Amino acid sequence: MKRTTIRKAVIPAAGFGTRFLPQTKAMPKEMLPIVDKPVIQYVVEEIVESGISDIVMITGWHKRSIEDHFDYPFELEQRLEEAGKEKELAEVRRIADMANFIYVRQKGPYGNATPVMCAKNVVGNEPFAVLWGDEFIRATPPRLKQMIGVYEKYGSPVISGVRIKNKKDLARYGIAEVKHIEGNVYQVLKIVEKPDPDKAPSNLAAHGAYILPPEIFPIIENLKPGKGGELWLPDAIDQLIKIEKVLVCEIENAHYYDTGNKFEYLRTVIDLALKHPELNGKLKEYLKSLKL
Repeated sequence: MKRTTIRKAVIPAAGFGTRFLPQTKAMPKEMLPIVDKPVIQYVVEEIVESGISDIVMITGWHKRSIEDHFDYPFELEQRLEEAGKEKELAEVRRIADMANFIYVRQKGPYGNATPVMCAKNVVGNEPFAVLWGDEFIRATPPRLKQMIGVYEKYGSPVISGVRIKNKKDLARYGIAEVKHIEGNVYQVLKIVEKPDPDKAPSNLAAHGAYILPPEIFPIIENLKPGKGGELWLPDAIDQLIKIEKVLVCEIENAHYYDTGNKFEYLRTVIDLALKHPELNGKLKEYLKSLKL
């Protein structure tokens, strides 16, 4: 069944970022800088490049700086204009103009299904995308655009998929048991959350971005608490699989950046700094000088 195309994207961004304390005591983890942009801006840019302009951010009392980042800073703009800093002024204005931002304060129990539920009244009775605010994938075409293409062809919910090359890392992700459909598209039979690497059903991690139908909301509303007494989105998707075909789109030309832990965050900063036109030469020289 072909459904309405995707018009809205939800970014859960209400977590406390405890793995980065004390840095995240006053700064949201989604605002940690990757060279000269916060993590969440990379996520927003992917959504916009995929053709979606309505972005629903699920935040909390401690996430005001996210709202401020995507707002119009009148005084800053005025100072940049007076100083003749046209390049910086254009970039500041571009950030605010990228999308229509809707902010919802998270309510309800802990768990990553809760922020999805909080978007119900904004999303309404239509399919929508979900992307986490503390990780991103750089791909050509953008990850979400690839997923939307699969959704528009098959009319089924879609999860992004990435092959995990290091076997021991399978224990960090939700790994999908799948049936091949065609090309880079698979049907999900089940998702095993953080499996024993020797017992994982595949090396295809299904996580990070989702295109979900509105039928996911009553499932979450009736979801029983899972691990840690929290409500988990993978548990809701396991129930969705019982009533509807769910697909995985293995993202092509993808580089996954997990900025949710300290080491992966540092690796992301270094990797993207080495691609930055103003920094790559100097950084390469510095790293070589360390003689590691």
